[in-house]
Amino acid sequence: MVKAAYEKKNYLIDMDGVLVHGRAPIPGADQFIQRLRTRGVNYLVLTNNPLYTPGDLAHRLNLAGLEIPAERIFTSSMATAQFLLAQKPGATAFVIGESGLTSVLHSSGFVITDVDPDYVILGETHSYNLEHITRAIRLVAAGAHFFATNPDPSGPGDGGLVPACGAMAALIEKATGVSPFFVGKPNPLMMRMALNYLDIHSEDTIMVGDRMDTDIIGGVQAGLGTILVLTGVTKREDVSRFPYQPSLIVESVAEIEP
Repeated sequence: MVKAAYEKKNYLIDMDGVLVHGRAPIPGADQFIQRLRTRGVNYLVLTNNPLYTPGDLAHRLNLAGLEIPAERIFTSSMATAQFLLAQKPGATAFVIGESGLTSVLHSSGFVITDVDPDYVILGETHSYNLEHITRAIRLVAAGAHFFATNPDPSGPGDGGLVPACGAMAALIEKATGVSPFFVGKPNPLMMRMALNYLDIHSEDTIMVGDRMDTDIIGGVQAGLGTILVLTGVTKREDVSRFPYQPSLIVESVAEIEP
């Protein structure tokens, strides 16, 4: 077990590749969450997945045997809504996304429209619609500010990889010449929002993730300690290629003793 330097810390924890693979739990993830709960350690599951609401994700995790309540889940959709609310309350937006994005935007007071919106907000959907992508391109070209929930180019799907937000954002950027502002990881802004959500400080917090290019760099830039787990995207032999390094590397969350 990993002890000493990580006792009495708060934890931000990535979901896919750290706690679950699709619908299957990572072995030992349930015991890790139980240790956090038993010892009263403050934690938050921090995910770039913009498709689902925290309630949806809590249900998915529960089916995998992980008892994590919705209030312990913070998504890139929530971060995007919070950021834009601080920028321009009551703004209008053309949105491409599922309920995980549209519901939080509605509850934050945004008006969703395709008529001269302030923003084009790109999330992810179960099936991208070319008509909607074309509309987004035309609105961005006409001057709407372009935001995207997360830069992930692809994600796991039935039978293999599927295009994710970053890939669609690249299409719109190529067509318009306008780059999106990505709110999700690795933007340290999302880390800061998660810290504020829990009312905790970066110096007392560890980011646990499986990707050097999102979880670990975001944690480093936000001033957090970082733990890389090898149950997801990044392999041990890949780590030395990066100019920044995690505070610790473990095989899985099963090894972490908070």
